[in-house]
Amino acid sequence: MDRASRLIAQCALADSEAVIIHKPSNMRYLSGYTGEGMLVLSHGVRAVITDFRYTEQVGQQAPGWTCLEISTGIGHADLVGQVLKEHGLTSARYEDDYVTVKGYETLVQKLPGVALTSLNRAPEALRMVKDEDELAQMEKACALSSQAFDYICGVIKPGMTEQQLKLELEYRMLSLGADSVAFSTIVASGPNGSLPHAVPGSRRVEKGDMVTLDFGARVNGYCADMTRTVAVGEPSAKMKEIYAIVLEAQMTCQDALAPGKVCKDIDALARDIIGKAGYGEHFGHGLGHGVGIDIHEEPRLSRVGVELLTPGHVVTVEPGIYLPGIGGVRIENTCVITQSGARSLVDAPRDLLVIT
Repeated sequence: MDRASRLIAQCALADSEAVIIHKPSNMRYLSGYTGEGMLVLSHGVRAVITDFRYTEQVGQQAPGWTCLEISTGIGHADLVGQVLKEHGLTSARYEDDYVTVKGYETLVQKLPGVALTSLNRAPEALRMVKDEDELAQMEKACALSSQAFDYICGVIKPGMTEQQLKLELEYRMLSLGADSVAFSTIVASGPNGSLPHAVPGSRRVEKGDMVTLDFGARVNGYCADMTRTVAVGEPSAKMKEIYAIVLEAQMTCQDALAPGKVCKDIDALARDIIGKAGYGEHFGHGLGHGVGIDIHEEPRLSRVGVELLTPGHVVTVEPGIYLPGIGGVRIENTCVITQSGARSLVDAPRDLLVIT
């Protein structure tokens, strides 16, 4: 059963219902098409609605899907309306967490008599469990990212700016074969390490700095996500202390991943370790998140994550401690849940690396 058929089955879609897809990541997942536009699907419809720039691409990437081309005065929503009318479809589910108010008003205007209801993130629910091909692409992306980390450890030195390190790391991933970077690389040196999502800037690395590198490659549309914090020269006793705590939390939580575990219970393990060490207030984000076509997907390892881990889930495990004015440490692996436990797709070492 193809992915579009699986979505229809999961939604228990009636013969009179359609699904309208706007999100690029869901478009790719369901049809293989990576350009701009929309999808319409039902029991008897598989249609991509786009413009002239992408019609050939639709044929290459989404064989079996009909390509409908917009034209002057006839937009995407007009063509959706035509498809629904031609096939007697009287209701449609749409991505109400993505479509803007204006976009929704356009659908209402162009689809008279069609009942619009929430798709309720049904494609995202399907995407949580990766198939063998998806896992193979993610494994490649993580391996490539680990190679880039190994390279950057031989390059980083006092005097380099965070921006220089970002460029070196991203160029290395691309030169190794990445389609693109999975997200904008984070490089946070010295006191900037207390900012979980620091933006690399002009600060120069100094001897004794801890430098956090959060990055990942994208391969065949699938993301890697890893973080390592390295020391450039001998770090302070305080930074060694928090590194050891974060490493214990990361290793403990990664080892605890297994089918049937509740996401929030894994998150609680990290909070217990970091809290007992006296740094609970300095770990303010969730332990991890799903990864796939998007860098942030379901399920979430967080205080409120109630999902049960399932074989095929891919999640990050990324505890951190952030001390304003001093610095921070985060260690992250991307892990796949297996039938009996979990394994990391990232093979870079986690022990503290002191670069001299």
